[in-house]
Amino acid sequence: MRKLINSTYITLDGVIENPMWTMPYFDEEAASLAGAQTTEADAMLMGRATYDGMSAAWPTRDESDPTTGAAYFNNVKKYVASTTLTDPTWNNTEVLQGDLVEAVSALKAQEGRNIIQYGFGSVTAQLIRAGLVDEVRFWIHPVLEGGANLTVPLTDFKASFDLVDTRVHKSGVIVASYAPKTPA
Repeated sequence: MRKLINSTYITLDGVIENPMWTMPYFDEEAASLAGAQTTEADAMLMGRATYDGMSAAWPTRDESDPTTGAAYFNNVKKYVASTTLTDPTWNNTEVLQGDLVEAVSALKAQEGRNIIQYGFGSVTAQLIRAGLVDEVRFWIHPVLEGGANLTVPLTDFKASFDLVDTRVHKSGVIVASYAPKTPA
């Protein structure tokens, strides 16, 4: 069965939205880990807010430059969990139909490599509750951004995690990887 890996860039004060603040920290170490994540994944899953941001940014990037990641993001199979998006314009994008948990369970059961998910909001919360997220990777950046934290407040979401791995980059970025604990 395929693994669903959530990878979220986050500031010290919990901001994940519009992660342009990651750019000064995206050095060789970060590029290597990000490249490994995408190499291990042949599908991407996202909610509507993440889709809107990524579909506006990635198609404008140069796919011929392998350091941008644009060739991967613009061509990988993308699945969007949305009840309002009907006609996605970003290449190779499909809107999941019906029940989210059933649709993602079916994706995980298909042959293939990992499924990568960026951003952390209500879609991730639903999938963690359903036991479908295998790992959460928080890329903690040494930045205080201010403003609202998390894209969607998750007031009724609670979960516990086991530490899987920790990587400390020279730039100060800490990548903390966790596996959701199975409810007792």
